[in-house]
Amino acid sequence: MTRDADGRPVTTFCVWAPTATTVHLELSAPNAQDHPITADSSEGRLEPTVHPLELSAPNAQDHPITADSSEGRLEPTVHPLELSAPNAQDHPITADSSEGRLEPTVHPLELSAPNAQDHPITADSSEGGWEVTVPGVGHGRRYRYSIDAGPWLPDPASGWQPDGVHGASAVVDTTRFAGHFEWTDHEWRGVALADTVLYELHIGTFTPAGTFDAAIEQLPRLRELGITTVEIMPVNAFPGERNWGYDGVFAYAVQESYGGPEALARFVDAAHAHGLAVVLDVVYNHLGPEGNVLAHFGPYFDHSYTTPWGPAVNVAGPGSDGVRRYIVENIRRWVRHFHLDGFRLDAVHAVIDPTATSIWEQVAAAAHEEGAAARRKVVVIAETSDNDPRYVRGVERGGHGLDAQWNDDIHHTLRVAVTGERGTYYDDYEGTAGELADTIRHRWKFRGGYSVFRGRHHGRPVDDVAPHRFITYSLDHDQIGNRPAGDRPVLDPARRRLAPATILLLPSTPMLFMGEEYGDPAPFPFFVDHGDPDLLEATRSGRREEFAGADWSVEIPDPGDAATMRAAVLDPRLSEREGHRELLAMYTELLRLRREHPAVRSPRARQRVDLHDTVVGVHRALEVRDGRSTSSLLVNLGDRAVIVEVAGEHDGDHDGDHDRQAVTLAFDSADPRWGGPGDGVTVADGSITLAPWTVALVVS
Repeated sequence: MTRDADGRPVTTFCVWAPTATTVHLELSAPNAQDHPITADSSEGRLEPTVHPLELSAPNAQDHPITADSSEGRLEPTVHPLELSAPNAQDHPITADSSEGRLEPTVHPLELSAPNAQDHPITADSSEGGWEVTVPGVGHGRRYRYSIDAGPWLPDPASGWQPDGVHGASAVVDTTRFAGHFEWTDHEWRGVALADTVLYELHIGTFTPAGTFDAAIEQLPRLRELGITTVEIMPVNAFPGERNWGYDGVFAYAVQESYGGPEALARFVDAAHAHGLAVVLDVVYNHLGPEGNVLAHFGPYFDHSYTTPWGPAVNVAGPGSDGVRRYIVENIRRWVRHFHLDGFRLDAVHAVIDPTATSIWEQVAAAAHEEGAAARRKVVVIAETSDNDPRYVRGVERGGHGLDAQWNDDIHHTLRVAVTGERGTYYDDYEGTAGELADTIRHRWKFRGGYSVFRGRHHGRPVDDVAPHRFITYSLDHDQIGNRPAGDRPVLDPARRRLAPATILLLPSTPMLFMGEEYGDPAPFPFFVDHGDPDLLEATRSGRREEFAGADWSVEIPDPGDAATMRAAVLDPRLSEREGHRELLAMYTELLRLRREHPAVRSPRARQRVDLHDTVVGVHRALEVRDGRSTSSLLVNLGDRAVIVEVAGEHDGDHDGDHDRQAVTLAFDSADPRWGGPGDGVTVADGSITLAPWTVALVVS
């Protein structure tokens, strides 16, 4: 949207529909709104929630409605009123003339202003794009498209669905956000990946209100904890008001129940004011099952293969140029208009792309270009289980040029070590100290070896890529939500401290999952708010089938029950209670140590990983202005105490004689300050004794 010389809004509407012969744009009357109406499918009864009803069916021609031109309000003046639903029969609607209430008896009924403007759109036949510029159309104005005289549909690139995924789209003025918002982050330059500590959160369950504005109030405590970057789970528009995160159907639109696009902008601006970057989780490998209109507009899907979540997105077949542009321009928009600092790309391994220039290379280039134009760091992170170094290798080396990728291997081997959990992909892991040492040394476990879970050899070596380009965690949304009850692991106190201490003191880039820093017990089970009863029942059945073959002795929460989501809402007040308070203190201290001792995390530090019985040792050395900074992370995964020689063992990747120097015990996971017994680590004569299931950090 732009403005003319007199400051009046001018909006250009563009839609990619390469197979269409005609495209029409419908604009609502000024100040009028579309109101989707839900039905009781057993009776077909609709109950509109607006009063008086200002709108008539989009195809109705026989219903006189007068407008108050001074306000743009539309009020029916006849009774009874007969409306026509799109692609349906005419249905009588009775009105209470004293109150103007209408009660239609069919579903679905989509209402728009009767005097809506209809604009034929001119096509650019070479690209399959259709475009029309309309003066006087500003923020909030509703609009829809009709392809080849078909039903009126929302914009596939809609930036705002204020009436839900089945309603009309609305124009978004990102330059002013309707005059209610001004950016204040002009001096913000972002956070370097090597300095990053991620905090993954779900807007709907992070606070009781479940909105961006409520989440803003929590930002100071995240900064005090030591977080540098908030990673928001997907916020693109989904059906209803609650969703686990990955059923969105409009990649450009911000979920209305979270606050809509302006609220996201306020959140990002507030985060920057607190010194926090914001990374957005984006989903380009699939769309949700309800409200998806993309197939009406063009070849957005490739039916030659499928994903576990539905139709595959077409990034390499005929017509894929337009689909790729849809994705790349989405990335540019988030950086340019919403000031985002990066992206987590969901399940990139589920996108089949044999082209010479991969879609991920294009995505990374677009994000980095927009970041450079804004003079701030923008990072692109891949979520993948492929163990393929091409994602993070440079384009000049045949890679995709992404900045980092998730590392499941460290999580899985550590998870098996502290829980003993087996089954599914955990069958590939032993949870031993030797396995953890090997995985840390080589970034991941599977570097071409045989995977029992996959039934084939898996992965490729990646030793040439620096550790900080791998995201590690002891908890994330998948490893909680992909369990039947979505429950967090219940560990004894020593193991509960060991897992995060290991992750936060490794040189890889750490990530926390919301609430883990104070031990919030809230589960994160799968939940949805589908409007289609048949789809909702299919979702319930799918969850039961997913876990039918395993020995689970828990009840699967109903994904459609609002109580399932309510159970996942965090309660930060727990951090003030005994047990939780000490855990929060430990996380805060770990992040302080990581921040203040560059040898722990610097990409320039030399590193050696070794094994002392059941103790994994990660020794790092960094040349600094005043000499040399060293650190040794020691993790005992055994049931008995182990003595480890540490003094002077900090020369990085090679063996040989070591200069002896005094070391300081900087962290002991058994310290009483974190609720430990106080007998975890003993330092004497250049050696350290570690009690069972204890983590220590020594520095010099």
